[in-house]
Formats: sequence, structure tokens, C-alpha cells
Amino acid sequence: MSKLILTLILTMAISTMAQTPAVLDSDGKPLRSGVKYYVLPAATDTAGGLTLINRTGSCYVGQEPLPTVATTGLPVIFTPLASGESLIREGMDLKVEFSGVKKCGKSGGWSIFEEDVKSSRRFIVSGGKTRDYFRVDKNGGLYNMGWCPNCGRTNCPRPRCGFVGILTEKYGIRLLALDGSAFPFRFKRV
Repeated sequence: MSKLILTLILTMAISTMAQTPAVLDSDGKPLRSGVKYYVLPAATDTAGGLTLINRTGSCYVGQEPLPTVATTGLPVIFTPLASGESLIREGMDLKVEFSGVKKCGKSGGWSIFEEDVKSSRRFIVSGGKTRDYFRVDKNGGLYNMGWCPNCGRTNCPRPRCGFVGILTEKYGIRLLALDGSAFPFRFKRV
């Protein structure tokens, strides 16, 4: 009896995943796990791709300013939480990591930093102690990135979820942060 129930649950999970649309790159092709992509703003004249910014001893995820020579930023790799999944799907929990980057002396995995006292926003950093799960959601014809982990337990505290936006600091430094307006992104295969 328990094998039958397990088979039914597995079948329903696979069926649900297959119905969830894949996130598409700028060429209209599905994003794939383990493939390098540039994360770029949906509006091409606001700033460049994502990069790392060394700030107060930590490595913050930010945006290349315009105009620069390397406006594509650094490539990232998406890894779904669901093992065996090769496509990146809307609303799927996934890890984001800069590909092959050891800038700031740390790994390139993204995580959420503590709340900033001045702005009341949480910045996204690279190389933290833990790597957090993010997600990509479609909003109209654009994609937003967000953070709202599923803890996988029945009695777990609900996290303070948020969409990834941009916080512009002095001198035009643009950092990724939660708890503000969502910033629309697009994904370009390297």
C-alpha cells in the first residue's frame, strides 16, 4: 500500500513540474541548469549586467554602471532545488552562483545579508556562510527574481519574502536588495 501512495505522490509532483512554464532566455529558449547566463536588466539603458562589488569587507551583488566596456557583467549558473530537474521553471526554488568567480576571496553563491539599518532592506551577497534559494517569476512579459524559501517542514516560521530590486547608493553604485520594488531582468546565454 505504501508503495502505491509513494508512486502516486511522485507522479503528481512530476506532473505539476511539467505544467509549470520554463523561464525563457532572451532568444526564447528555456533556461537550463548548469548553463552560464548573464542576468541583464530588461530595459537596456538603465545599467549593465550583474557583478560583484566589494563593500565594507563583504562581496555584494550589484550592477555594472553604464557606460562600461563589460556591460554584460559576470555569468551565473542556476541550480534547481529539485534534483534531476534540468529546466529552470517559474517559481522554482533554485541556487544562483557566479560561474567560476572567486572575487573577494569567496565562492560565488548568492545569499541574503542582514537588514541594512539605513535603508531597512536586505542586500544580496556572494560567498556567505550559506547559499539561499531564489526563484524567477513572470510578471507580464518580464521576469522578476525573488526570495521566499520553502523550509520543507510543517511547523516552520514563514520567512519575510521579497522581490529582488535595485538600491542606488552614492556615486551611482547599484546593489541588489530585497524589500523594495521588483526590478525586471532578462537572461542571455553566454
